Amino acid sequence: MLKAKIHHACVTETNLDYEGSLSLDEDLMKAADMLPYEKVHIYNVSHGERFSTYLIKGKKGSGEVGIYGAAAHKAGLGDKLIIVSYVFLDEEEVDFFRPKVLILGDGNQVVEVK
Repeated sequence: MLKAKIHHACVTETNLDYEGSLSLDEDLMKAADMLPYEKVHIYNVSHGERFSTYLIKGKKGSGEVGIYGAAAHKAGLGDKLIIVSYVFLDEEEVDFFRPKVLILGDGNQVVEVK
């Protein structure tokens, strides 16, 4: 099941010479209930690339969305991304579970939580 979704995150930094991962503003991670080192799937709205990686905590309040290592070939500065994570649920949890969905605006600030 979908656990969390961050819609229209804008890439603020890329670096091919990094070990590889996606840095995300600590405030965004917290708002989406995402954790450091959690596996995430990235859907690049700007040009259709899809890839998976893990999260690292970015600077709190910075609006940071950094793509590092080989993943930097899949997204560039200014690209719009959808970042999602999934969760396994027991059958009895399915009816009550609701994913966190964040819609971002300028500066990767949360404009809506669904």
